[in-house]
Amino acid sequence: MPIKVLIADGHALARLGLLTLLSSAPGLRAVGEAADSDGARALAAAHSPDVILMDISLPHLGGIATTQHIVEAAPARPPRVIVTASEVSDEEIQSALRVGAAGILLKDTSPQKTIASISAVATGDMAFSPSVMERLIDAYTYRATATETAGSTLAMLTMRETEVLRHVAKGRSNSAIARELKISEATVKTHLNRAMTKLGITSRAQAVALGYECGLVVPSQPHAVA
Repeated sequence: MPIKVLIADGHALARLGLLTLLSSAPGLRAVGEAADSDGARALAAAHSPDVILMDISLPHLGGIATTQHIVEAAPARPPRVIVTASEVSDEEIQSALRVGAAGILLKDTSPQKTIASISAVATGDMAFSPSVMERLIDAYTYRATATETAGSTLAMLTMRETEVLRHVAKGRSNSAIARELKISEATVKTHLNRAMTKLGITSRAQAVALGYECGLVVPSQPHAVA
């Protein structure tokens, strides 16, 4: 059976180019083209494509939010989504992966690489443009180093100091932390000041940033806006 591919791109010329490419590729079949997020969601529900080529700048919701909607709405096996973009930020890369994208290709990717990527993700692999892959590797290396450093950093703190730092990183006030931990506000200040001294930081903003870097607080996944 041919791999069913849905094209979702706000630019007519881009859709035409991809349709032409798919028509010449053995084993691939275009099942529809959408110019916006509403069309992409409707066609995905109607045709159950194996792979979706999803423009990150898709009109209305954008490609990342549309991907999340489609993946979450799939009744059984969700389609594999390749996000396409002229350029992409590190934040967009992470967001795309969090909502279930199986690949990220820049729009200067060659036709041969695009076809190979579609075939790869359809069988369960992932596909990235080389520059995107390099940034993923750099980010992973940085996180691994940061996590190792964070472990030794937090080891300097007492359990109560760590607990206070976690609440500060969540954006809570000293009075709120005091109520939560059933201690006085003065005690909260004491633990926070001691923690900041040990960590070599001088502001509450730095404490918040460090809390995230050390993994004391994990950012929630973004929610799509319908």
